[in-house]
Amino acid sequence: MIGAAIEVHRILGPGYIESVYEEALAPELEQRGISFSRQCAVTVMYKGREIGKARLDFLVGERVVLEIKAVDSLVPVHRAQLISYLRATGLELGLLINFNQEVLRDGIRRVANTR
Repeated sequence: MIGAAIEVHRILGPGYIESVYEEALAPELEQRGISFSRQCAVTVMYKGREIGKARLDFLVGERVVLEIKAVDSLVPVHRAQLISYLRATGLELGLLINFNQEVLRDGIRRVANTR
């Protein structure tokens, strides 16, 4: 999955909006045989009651939430958003990838749901 993101970044570079990277990443994951779903709706619960839906950029292998950004720098709210998605899905691991970096590895953050 990270290799697919690196390939997208190698070809496109920084500077596009998130949706461009999402559109490029999907076929790259497919070519690599990585199972995923895009824009998955996730139910948000509050005290046992459904209060809304959230959308994941990617759910990879039914195990990892992949959230894409194209921003100057990742800030705490980006990590908080991914943690919220992990809690809503009950999953433990997420990746936050900011494509707006000269070197993509500087924009990759692993996030774990420790609750």
